[in-house]
Amino acid sequence: MKKRLTTLLLAAGLILGVTGSAEAIEFKAKGIWISMFEYGGGGNFVKEDRQGRNVTGWGRWGEDEFEAKTRVRLQLDAVASENLSGTVYFEMGAFAWGRASKGGALGGDGTIVKIKSAYMDWAIPGTKIKTRMGLQRIHLPDYSSEASQVFDGDVTGVSVNVPVSDNFGVTAFWARPFNDNWGGAEDRPANYLDNVDLFALTIPMTFEGARITPWAMLGIVGENAFRSSDTGKYYGAGYGGGLSPAAYMLDGKEDAYSFGTAFWAGITGEITAADPFRLAWTFNYGSFSTGEKALNKQGWHASLLAEYKLDWGTPGIYGWYSSGDDGNIKNGSERMPSLDYNNESTSGFSGFGQLGTWTIGRDAVLGYTLAGTWGIGARLKDISFIDKLKTTLRVNLYNGTNDAEMARHIKSGAAGVEVPSATYNGYDRDFYSANPNGIYLTEKDYAMEIGMMTTYQIYENLRLLVEANYIALWLDQSSDVWGGFRNARGQWVGANSVEDCWNVNVSFIYRF
Repeated sequence: MKKRLTTLLLAAGLILGVTGSAEAIEFKAKGIWISMFEYGGGGNFVKEDRQGRNVTGWGRWGEDEFEAKTRVRLQLDAVASENLSGTVYFEMGAFAWGRASKGGALGGDGTIVKIKSAYMDWAIPGTKIKTRMGLQRIHLPDYSSEASQVFDGDVTGVSVNVPVSDNFGVTAFWARPFNDNWGGAEDRPANYLDNVDLFALTIPMTFEGARITPWAMLGIVGENAFRSSDTGKYYGAGYGGGLSPAAYMLDGKEDAYSFGTAFWAGITGEITAADPFRLAWTFNYGSFSTGEKALNKQGWHASLLAEYKLDWGTPGIYGWYSSGDDGNIKNGSERMPSLDYNNESTSGFSGFGQLGTWTIGRDAVLGYTLAGTWGIGARLKDISFIDKLKTTLRVNLYNGTNDAEMARHIKSGAAGVEVPSATYNGYDRDFYSANPNGIYLTEKDYAMEIGMMTTYQIYENLRLLVEANYIALWLDQSSDVWGGFRNARGQWVGANSVEDCWNVNVSFIYRF
């Protein structure tokens, strides 16, 4: 670790050191250091599994109940003018203290330095049209939850922003998330038809006291983009978790041997004309068609937020509804597909159940998106009675929108039933493994989240953050949902012993 950090800082110093010989170029550096300590339990909501084995540690990601972690991000900008610049963004970690595979063991030297972004910004001469090329963060807008339910990720591509007028603009991008990752098979060579290309258009419109942004995105998905070269299964490689059904069953053959088509469209807006009252909403629709009905996915999501800003904080209420599966594993999924979910977004609705922390603390224990759920919540945001001290409080109620029949298909392990997320991650097929990066809630399952986040500004550039979160889960343990059942061999398999999930973390954040 020390050697690699020294090398990185030396490289940065060499870049900055050429300023004298390249007077036209201005070099800027900024970054963020985070050291975090956390303690929690019930990460996958299981105390004892169906075989009676105790779940140890945090319960997910191979972590202990207590973990200490560090992450460093360093951004270097080479600015020639307001019309031309280049950026490279390094990331080290997050690495768990003491874990050799993450570079945190004695002696360090782990391979933990990554390129998070590397792009060039330039303006078309004589115009206000701005272009960004390379590895960059691209995300779709959501003014209510502040976290896209469809796409938000670091991805290679080209984005173009065209300011048409003071109130109207157009932003378009082409991105290539995946290509040349297919290992090949006897009938299809390596790197054959394995690209994923995205084409999107957003139209932000701003008016006095309101803004609204409609958008649409088209995806072209090669037949081998997510396929496993070991098994040949369409969703076997793990990349397409957000596009795949939670469980499916083919008719004995697979016909998905062509380019698949993904499509999303949405509209999001907010009204601030009655400031300090704010109303925001979002509606998204998405579909993914492979040519094989059982592998397809189609659904929608809507959310609404109302809040009122006061001198001491901002109270708000919100709700959402996202379509769920109908219980038939042969006709595809009725949940809204996603490609990359909340990579950098901080959800305004959830600090623990969804991807709600902008640090490196545990979150997203219910899922990276709200697909397959509905819920209501209330929050008190940025409460402050003492200088430099702010607190946000939340309470959320979740209920699944997936048909309870899906639980029987997922847990049974019946011949021909595929549960891609569980298979790829090496988990038993269950409520905690069927949903990529979260749990699968049916219409008979409920959860309540209670959370607090407090920040204190120690210095201008140093912040202390404390989070405490708790999620109570009411899982239907009857035999026709998630309870015990007889497997394909006629043997009785018991129910999981379910427990609630909780976590506390303390983070020190230096930002410059």
